[in-house]
Amino acid sequence: MDVKQRCAEKALEYITEGSIIGLGGGSTIKHLITLINENKIYVKVVTPSWETKQHCIDAGLEVVSITDVSKIDTAFDGCDQVDEQFHALKSGGGIHSMEKLVAELSEEYILLVDKTKIVPVLTYDHPVALEVLPQALHFVNQKMKSFPARASHVRQSSGQDGPVYTGNGNLLVDVYMEAGQDGADLERRFKGMTGVVDTSLFTSVVTKVLVAGETGVQEMKKGGDVR
Repeated sequence: MDVKQRCAEKALEYITEGSIIGLGGGSTIKHLITLINENKIYVKVVTPSWETKQHCIDAGLEVVSITDVSKIDTAFDGCDQVDEQFHALKSGGGIHSMEKLVAELSEEYILLVDKTKIVPVLTYDHPVALEVLPQALHFVNQKMKSFPARASHVRQSSGQDGPVYTGNGNLLVDVYMEAGQDGADLERRFKGMTGVVDTSLFTSVVTKVLVAGETGVQEMKKGGDVR
């Protein structure tokens, strides 16, 4: 059994019959969907991920729109990095604005990671992704000059000519930060720029982190201790 499957099995313990759960994307979440189906746990699923939605439908799970729920009991997601203060960075999928909405609606927002994703403080080896209104791109690029960034660029599509557009019709700007930046302050500054819908920094919504390793899955506490 690989570490992602172990992490999904541990996550199953946090799901109760009849609850509304939020699911992000990735292979660990796919394992979790399979386990929910195999254990015949009835849940309603909210997800911003197209791929996760298809996996849920294939598994026979009920998927509901985020507009139809006022709260989510527990949400599960992955990330590129999470530090000991539960500051997390996501960048790959470009659906972070909707993922953060799911997180804000959730009583519990639990990250499922392997131990390689844990760092004392965020290192910014991955870019911070900004969802930006197309009309505000020039303005945001000008404001970015005051940030300690090594580089930034509009994310380009690999399948067609031109930029990537989010499901909301906005652009993604990948910002490569200098190391040593305070995640919470950086998130606040980015979100304070007119035209930025949201960022892929999650510094105030994570409530639990489940860490999978060769010897099992442990819950990390703020400060870096695991139990």
